[in-house]
Amino acid sequence: MRVLLTGSSGWLGRFLAPRLRGAGHMVTGLDIAPGADTDVIGSVADRALIDRVFGAHGIEAVIHAGALHKPDIVRYPRQTFIDVNTSGTLGLLEAAVAAKASRFVFTSTTSLMISQSIRAGASDEAAWIDETLAPLEPRNIYGVTKLAAEQICRLIHAEHGLPVVILRTSRFFPEDDDTHAQPSGENMKANELLHRRLTVHDAAAAHLVALERAPALGFGTFIVSAATPFARDETAELKRDAPAVIARHFPDAAALYATAGWTLPASIDRVYDAALAEHVLGFRCTTGFGDVLAALRDGRPLPAAHDPTYVSPKE
Repeated sequence: MRVLLTGSSGWLGRFLAPRLRGAGHMVTGLDIAPGADTDVIGSVADRALIDRVFGAHGIEAVIHAGALHKPDIVRYPRQTFIDVNTSGTLGLLEAAVAAKASRFVFTSTTSLMISQSIRAGASDEAAWIDETLAPLEPRNIYGVTKLAAEQICRLIHAEHGLPVVILRTSRFFPEDDDTHAQPSGENMKANELLHRRLTVHDAAAAHLVALERAPALGFGTFIVSAATPFARDETAELKRDAPAVIARHFPDAAALYATAGWTLPASIDRVYDAALAEHVLGFRCTTGFGDVLAALRDGRPLPAAHDPTYVSPKE
């Protein structure tokens, strides 16, 4: 297929574009920043440009991974988030309908599911987060605009029948957390594979599966995150004493962490459940917390990419 990939110069795009080409697709990359996989420099908010790209490249499918993200809140006004994340998505959807594209994959975020109360961790137990969570109350303009874009995806599917798959990806960025400095970057990423992270390789793989499955599904929204080892009946103990729960599932975790000079999370405030993606979309992440422990045990590189110097190409 002739696939338009937005965000082609970004962290996901640089892994996704080669996989799309490897699967036999012809990829047109669009981004505001130049990159090895970017053919068109411009913004998804530029509707005239989008229409020209569809016409010039005969676009048959879209993977819309381009967006402003949470760290961009300090760099861009709210209106720019609306222009890019929401209006830009609408323009792409309408262009896809006009071009009679066969499918549309939208890269969304689990961040839009986290209210201020969940983030504050005020509950006595970890929040168990799956696609049934309601009401959705995003805590910042990033989440608000991504949720609005999801609703526009739903509307366009309902009105025009365009097959759309929405992937609510958990964390896979390589840089350090922009709000928490402890534990260290690699340690934090390892911990998050227990309950709120996936590797960028799994994120890219999920998009290929979504692209293939979209016409058969028609419409679907899926959390995409590393499979958690935890069960729903462990949420109270996860909040109270996470190391005890981790020890039940991974008896040697504490010793391996001690050797590495790392710390296990004392408390876990949320767990992303990606079971629906496995059962309906047919996708399961190949990498999880057990792979972190195996890497520590064998002295191999860690599976979650960590680059504290990474800066988005658009900056």
